[in-house]
Amino acid sequence: VDYFIGTIIGAETLGDDGRPTRIVWANVGCCALVWILCFFGTAFGVEVTGKITYFTMGLPIVLLFVFLGRGLTLEGHEEGIHEYIGVWDMSVLTDKPDVWSTAVTQIFFSLGVTFGIMTAFGSYCPQGSPVVVNCCVIAGANSMFSFISGFAVFAALGHLSYESGIPVTDLPYAGFSLVFGTWPVVFGSLPGGEHWVRLLFFDLFLLGIDSAFAFNEAISTVILDTRFFVGTAKWKVHLGICFSGFLLSFMYATDAGLNFLDVIDFYINFVMLIVGFCECFAAGWGYGTEKTIAKCGAKAFIFYLVANFGSVALACGIWFGTYSIWGGFVALILFYLVFLGLSLFSLKKHMEMTGEDMSFGEAVWALSFENIFDLKERIEPVTKWIPGIWCILIKQFLPHLLLILFVNLAQSNTSEGVPIFGNYGGYAKWPYQVMGILIFVMTIVVFVLGILFPQIYASLALPPGHLALEPSAEKAFEAEEVSDSEAGGVLEKVEPTAVAEVVLEKVEPTTPEEVELAA
Repeated sequence: VDYFIGTIIGAETLGDDGRPTRIVWANVGCCALVWILCFFGTAFGVEVTGKITYFTMGLPIVLLFVFLGRGLTLEGHEEGIHEYIGVWDMSVLTDKPDVWSTAVTQIFFSLGVTFGIMTAFGSYCPQGSPVVVNCCVIAGANSMFSFISGFAVFAALGHLSYESGIPVTDLPYAGFSLVFGTWPVVFGSLPGGEHWVRLLFFDLFLLGIDSAFAFNEAISTVILDTRFFVGTAKWKVHLGICFSGFLLSFMYATDAGLNFLDVIDFYINFVMLIVGFCECFAAGWGYGTEKTIAKCGAKAFIFYLVANFGSVALACGIWFGTYSIWGGFVALILFYLVFLGLSLFSLKKHMEMTGEDMSFGEAVWALSFENIFDLKERIEPVTKWIPGIWCILIKQFLPHLLLILFVNLAQSNTSEGVPIFGNYGGYAKWPYQVMGILIFVMTIVVFVLGILFPQIYASLALPPGHLALEPSAEKAFEAEEVSDSEAGGVLEKVEPTAVAEVVLEKVEPTTPEEVELAA
């Protein structure tokens, strides 16, 4: 571990303040190689990228089981695995409450949720792809891969504990060193160990570059779907993304590269939680707002909004301000009931004033759930069946929970008793804490600007005729399954009148004629 951090990363030249002092040019060269490979792996379309990832993702899965099998043959592996799944320390959930928030964001990061990665890849699926099945397969496979990896790592820890006579929990490995400090040591002690170590780092390289592929694709998909970049060759966009990524990676190629990585990685947690909240809020509360207000009245809608999120804000203030768990729950329920009552009263008055032709029960449904079920109905022709529980969670549970997790993480303290926000890891204020906080602040600014001045993002709007802007086009056809030999595995049966409106596969126009036809 010391060799890796001190010599490879170059941290041996850092001063007591931990600030960067030099650029490690060997690491700059490695970064350049990575971004060159990212460019050639993503610049020529998802079909090419998909074929590459059969290797870059398939081989690590095979190697995982090879490493696991090797780990289970090492002496002392039982002790490590016992510490992994046989010892449950539930006190950490109360002693370190920030683990609730960081655990959620770790899963977000692992899945690519809130980064636009799943959205980007999903946009290339054929019309009618079963989105629920895809989500379950992706989430399940990801979690299973992580779970099995834990056995391999802790088997190595058990062996190191056996060799050193130090209990597993006292071994000096955490964070990055769980991988970089365990398996290289274990393999290095075996016959032909240097080849095993090379294979391990090649495995880690493949896993890392897969993530880079995904981030690149998420960014390029958004760019190419905008009016401004219609007709732009995909390789040009990816060239710009990879070159920008290379320039940004210079700070990670300094002798303080791991410090930057650790700080940015932590503050990204706040970004993921707030972006996740905004996504759920937009779908559950933003979509169809005009229709809801027209049917139920602005007062009823606002009171209902305050009932949901004002109660959460008040409860968070009590939970994390006075540390009264039951007091927070009581305040949440009472606040919610008061404003819910005001909302229902306002709804009743609105119905009397406007003479709306619907029952009170129908009005309550329109206020509480109609918009999100309208969204479900709108997207189901493209995604197939979506369960109703998704609507309930998006509207009444997930945004509230993400808001609580955000506050929970923001108010957590370090081991020294100071707020973790702005003091993470004991790193210096400049450049580490300032840079991390700026990333979060910039995310908020981008979001607020979009609300106050939506015209700023006009150039990023979808081009006219895009399927997402023409939901009625879905009514123009009925999809039926045909064989791969007949239609390349794509579900399509398009009426003649809808041919110009409905695109069943994402096609990237490259010539002026194709651009004109797409428009």
